[in-house]
Amino acid sequence: MKNTLLKNVRAVNEGKIFETDIRISRGRIEKIASAIPAEPGETIIDGKGKYLLPGMIDDQVHFREPGLTHKADLLTESRAAVAGGITSFIDMPNTLPQTVSAKLLEEKFRIAEGRSYANYSFMLGGTNDNLDELLAFDRSRAAGIKLFLGSSTGNMLVDDREVLERIFSNVDAIISVHCEDETTIRNNLEKYRMLYGDDIPMAMHPQIRSEEACYLSSSQAVALAKKTGARLHVFHLSTASEMELFDNRLPTAQKKITAEVCIHHLLFDDNAYLHKGSLVKWNPAIKGEKHRKALWKALLDGRIDVIATDHAPHTLEEKTKPYIHCPSGAPMVQHALPVLLDFYQKGQITLTQIVQKTAHNPAILFRIKERGYIREGYHADLTLVDMNAPWEVKRENILYKCGWSPLEGLTLSARITHTFVNGVLTYKTGKFTGIPPGRRMEFAG
Repeated sequence: MKNTLLKNVRAVNEGKIFETDIRISRGRIEKIASAIPAEPGETIIDGKGKYLLPGMIDDQVHFREPGLTHKADLLTESRAAVAGGITSFIDMPNTLPQTVSAKLLEEKFRIAEGRSYANYSFMLGGTNDNLDELLAFDRSRAAGIKLFLGSSTGNMLVDDREVLERIFSNVDAIISVHCEDETTIRNNLEKYRMLYGDDIPMAMHPQIRSEEACYLSSSQAVALAKKTGARLHVFHLSTASEMELFDNRLPTAQKKITAEVCIHHLLFDDNAYLHKGSLVKWNPAIKGEKHRKALWKALLDGRIDVIATDHAPHTLEEKTKPYIHCPSGAPMVQHALPVLLDFYQKGQITLTQIVQKTAHNPAILFRIKERGYIREGYHADLTLVDMNAPWEVKRENILYKCGWSPLEGLTLSARITHTFVNGVLTYKTGKFTGIPPGRRMEFAG
């Protein structure tokens, strides 16, 4: 592998923005300094005027492999992720078969080897019946445990209170949770089904998967984590009331209970159902403007630690079915970072905050080794961004296997120009180079 010298970049790292040169050698960041002289034979990239960010680490994606590859797969979605400046991802266990044993977890790693453009890890899923697998989980081998405390994933729902307490009391790994109360959702759904039949208006989604359903489940999970001392991470928060469950008195590295928000909950409110209908049907649901504002406030004041995508593609045929039969979720990895950079351009968030929430904090929370920062000796997972290169999200430039995006028609002000994964220039101005360089992430024990 030839060395690469990045010249005159504006690096964004650990709360600072500074102009520098960076040498990449043997897949790692070898040197960070001003005016590094070029060496014979190395590739030189002049990044003058561009910003260099540590590659985003997306802690929640659904790349659908194995078993659901008509929607997406590890190859297609990792390509889209790298084009969007995401260099590492953590994939969820609700595949076919569901990833609920160490054997199935290792099979997913085998499938990903040599096929992923981004670095990868997977979560082991919890059920009411696989406690022994969860207790035997080796946290140095994979990202953590995922529990569905809402009905998004059918029989992966963990609703046995005794089992849940045993998991929280005994699992020595980060437990990530989807929180929506199943009973509340079922009761709400029955009410609206009596009114509308199967074709419930999409605008009713936040009434069915309601604020109350979210808060009841999240508050119980947080209370159980406090009681047992479990290390808890709450995925895709969506309501104002849930914000009272989290605090900002400690830095992220010292918290036992942490929180995540997704791009769509920062971008959309419930008015989006009027224009986009089923394309913005997610679980948890996007809700009213007061909730979006509360999420932004908590993100900026430190109660929310991580920004992720919950990338969850379905085919357009699936998404155009009536409400009862229409799956929740949408693709997002190609566009998440550009949307955040748009927020920056509008003064809603700083570049250092974006990097903290998308790279540093995921690396901290999941104890990912030598990624998530621009540091000498670290893996060279880097994203170069042109802040003045507007482009429109169109069907023809979408890279997801499902072929659509809820953001179609949106003009974004910044463009990812180069993405390095393990020191390999993997993506450059719309083109991919070479074989997939993604590797299995390693974790501190």
